[in-house]
Amino acid sequence: MPSPARSSRTYSRLGPAGLVAALALVASGPFTPRPAAAQTPVAVPPDAPARYHPLPSVRAQAEEMQGWVEARVERVLPALMAEYDVDMWILSMREYGEDPVFWSIISPTTFAARRRSIYIFTRQDDGSVERLALGGSSQGGLFEIYRSARPAPTGEQAELWGNEQWRLLNEVVSDRDPGNIVLNIDDTWAFADGLASGEREALEEALGEKYLARVRREPRLATDYISIRVPEMMPRYRKVMETVHAMISEAFSNSVVTPGVTTTDDVVWWLRQRVVDSGMDTWFQPSVSVQREGGVPSGGPAVIQPGDLLWTDFGVIAQRLKTDTQHLGYVLREGETEVPAGLRACLAASNRMQDIQLAEMTPGRSGNEALRAALDRMDEEGIEGTLYSHPIGDHGHGAGPLIGRWDSQEGVPGRGDALIRPSTWYSIELQASMPIAEWGGERASCRQEEEAYLDEDGQRHWVFRRQTDFHLVW
Repeated sequence: MPSPARSSRTYSRLGPAGLVAALALVASGPFTPRPAAAQTPVAVPPDAPARYHPLPSVRAQAEEMQGWVEARVERVLPALMAEYDVDMWILSMREYGEDPVFWSIISPTTFAARRRSIYIFTRQDDGSVERLALGGSSQGGLFEIYRSARPAPTGEQAELWGNEQWRLLNEVVSDRDPGNIVLNIDDTWAFADGLASGEREALEEALGEKYLARVRREPRLATDYISIRVPEMMPRYRKVMETVHAMISEAFSNSVVTPGVTTTDDVVWWLRQRVVDSGMDTWFQPSVSVQREGGVPSGGPAVIQPGDLLWTDFGVIAQRLKTDTQHLGYVLREGETEVPAGLRACLAASNRMQDIQLAEMTPGRSGNEALRAALDRMDEEGIEGTLYSHPIGDHGHGAGPLIGRWDSQEGVPGRGDALIRPSTWYSIELQASMPIAEWGGERASCRQEEEAYLDEDGQRHWVFRRQTDFHLVW
């Protein structure tokens, strides 16, 4: 491999420790990824009240998140580049036009790309990956960063910009002489299609004909890198999930709901406020709705009444991790001491669908294969319902295989053809439908969504637990 020291340019490199050095390759030692603890499952009693877990200080959150991204670039990325035989991966973006991968490689103190940020990942002979940043920051020491040799008016080194940035990219690529180069261009996966058209034109010109001929598309590199979870994330994620359960339990209780007075919108905004008060955020507006015998008038929020079946779809963001949860509640009528048997049977059918869905999500299967197998088992057991599960993690609707859509049960071309992998998280989303005897045979839909994960061995577990009993208001 030619030495970058042959470069005739006078760009400077700021190493991970912030030291300025001439453009030169520093040999790295053997690749020894830090061992990680397994994502150990926990057994949570179904009747134990969910607890609130306050987030740590912002500073402590940042320290924890920095460890996550370090583990990902040091362990996950080298393994994937080897698996897909990728020699070099280039990400190029401008401020507010970030590649989806950007959010999975940055430190918690970065909130946008800097001017133009170019990240170059090069696979080394020892299995490690060289990480260079032409512009931007080192992301807490994860990248070696380059600056211009031009002095700024303040006397500091100027940032790379314009043609000098592209000239340097050409020199770096030429010095490393990769056999292939992956760019994020894809017509199926948004997660692997982050190279904007203007960036692509400039980047292709900078590469020149020789290296442009070595460009190939490998969408699995971006999608798998984003989707694969490191075990260090699970303790925090499990606490966030328990907090979500606690919020829903409180929202669907007499602390928040007064039958005949409280509207579904009141509960929505209570949830929004509770999230903000807890130092978290939402990635979509919560939904709260009711089903009842005789139907619900359309056109606006409904006043919650005795006998209503309550439902919410609720997702939070904590330390850049997303959740997506749907639970059910019931408002007892006067004289009732438990949920009607028909609704309990509906929830039980939904729980059975969860069992089936998880059982069919074996690693190596595509999302479409898992969907078909689960639907076949539902048919055999006489369960009416639909499946529409999705990956989750850095994004609410995350990278990885879709397992059905709510409005399509024939499979999802492209996105449903991706393979299920170990060390990934999913929102198990589905609904069971059946006639309810206590409603005169009118149908109810029991919609649920719970976070589950595949551990390093491909075994499936709930992140916290699933709902098996209704939240009650009386």
